[in-house]
Amino acid sequence: MTAPTVEFDATGLGEWTDEERFEVTAERIAQYAEATNDPIERHRRGEIAPPVFAVVPVFMSMAPAALSVAPVELLMKLVHGEQDFHFHRPIYPGDTLVARAKPVGYVGRDNGSTVVVYAETRTDAGELVNEQWLTAFFRKVDAGPGQGEHAPEHRFDEALRQQNPAAVVKAHIDADQTFRYSPASGDPMPIHLDDEIARMSGLPGIINHGLCTMAFTSWAALTELAGGRVERLRRLAVRFAKPVLPEQDIETRFWSAGAAVDGAKAYAYETTVGDELVIKDGLAVIANS
Repeated sequence: MTAPTVEFDATGLGEWTDEERFEVTAERIAQYAEATNDPIERHRRGEIAPPVFAVVPVFMSMAPAALSVAPVELLMKLVHGEQDFHFHRPIYPGDTLVARAKPVGYVGRDNGSTVVVYAETRTDAGELVNEQWLTAFFRKVDAGPGQGEHAPEHRFDEALRQQNPAAVVKAHIDADQTFRYSPASGDPMPIHLDDEIARMSGLPGIINHGLCTMAFTSWAALTELAGGRVERLRRLAVRFAKPVLPEQDIETRFWSAGAAVDGAKAYAYETTVGDELVIKDGLAVIANS
């Protein structure tokens, strides 16, 4: 069945949202680390932020940017398609961050449409802290051929399956994971908190936040491949393939994918629940020091 055609507004492309200011505290960093079962002690003490914490200062800008192109009434059809972080430096307690976002492109498909949002976070002195590309997926609507830019590529190279993984990390999603992650991240979406609303949205029940699952993969990459040091992480990108449910077990496999920019090393990865992919096209770029 072909998805209905919905008109998206190309005039919103390239338009920045209002700036959001965010005061970073050790308590908020520690809360985020605890909510994502992060085992790295510096994160749990609030001394330095875990990588996916970078979404917290920009979270309130992301949806308005996407909905400046997609019709607002499609909000309940929105799911997180892809996320790509480019890190210029870590986030520390005491930082005052200034974040903003803008939609840069959209495209329609038979099963749904995507809006690519670019966001940047700087210190109040203007230092670039990180850049992010969010791909918002609107289920079962077709926006037509689309306009603008695509997000940077991070596709998994199937040839890597011929070699053994560089690391394999197993983890468990707790029964209360979404209820801890929601206040820590500032994400109040009811599909993560209300079973009835999740089922009305066509889901099997409450699902884990995609970025929470991504945070699990981030600490897996850091502990196994970067000596636990977030300072070495240059890029982290994923495509969300399928929802993860509370109390499920996940397994993340990393493959060495060669050298990246400035001598950093690239690792491709995937995360599964049993035999089913839940995160695909994962990429972690880790500097030597």
